[in-house]
Amino acid sequence: MKKTFLALAFLTSLMMVAQSTWKSDGAHSKVGFAITHLMISEVEGHFSEFDITATATDTFDEAEFSVDIKTASIDTDNDRRNNHLRSADFFDVEKFPSITFKSSSFEKTGEKTFELTGDLTMHGVTKTVSLEGKVNGIITDQRSQKLKAGLKLTGTINRLEFGVGGDMASLGDDVEMTIHLEMAQQ
Repeated sequence: MKKTFLALAFLTSLMMVAQSTWKSDGAHSKVGFAITHLMISEVEGHFSEFDITATATDTFDEAEFSVDIKTASIDTDNDRRNNHLRSADFFDVEKFPSITFKSSSFEKTGEKTFELTGDLTMHGVTKTVSLEGKVNGIITDQRSQKLKAGLKLTGTINRLEFGVGGDMASLGDDVEMTIHLEMAQQ
């Protein structure tokens, strides 16, 4: 009886920390950015095509992220600027069709906050970057009866370190990223 109880307790503890796959819901997620223009204003934009997958527990602890962003999907609400950003002057979307991120570490920094570190590859250059994360909440979806998690990731990268755009006085070097995610457990 004691052995059965210990085996049941062990299996229950394994189930509680089991990891599952989570996928971003494109209709309720956004990969956004902002950059300084003429040192007096900010221009915002986003990428409309992306695939973000995570492996995490039901409480979104110990998460591992994999991100693939299509560079041609850049949108700043200005067609002329979008086309320039897609050109060889900036993202060179024909040569570099994706921006990717693969996390390498996850560290809880608070009850609902974490730091995510990993390799970001953009414009053919890979650098280690860190993002601040927050779990906004986790609920059971009424339709699917599966878990959904709301997350926010933020961070700043230097575009020149990735060879995106030249050294331009009219454009800031730092790009602020804000990623709003609704993740659905698979």
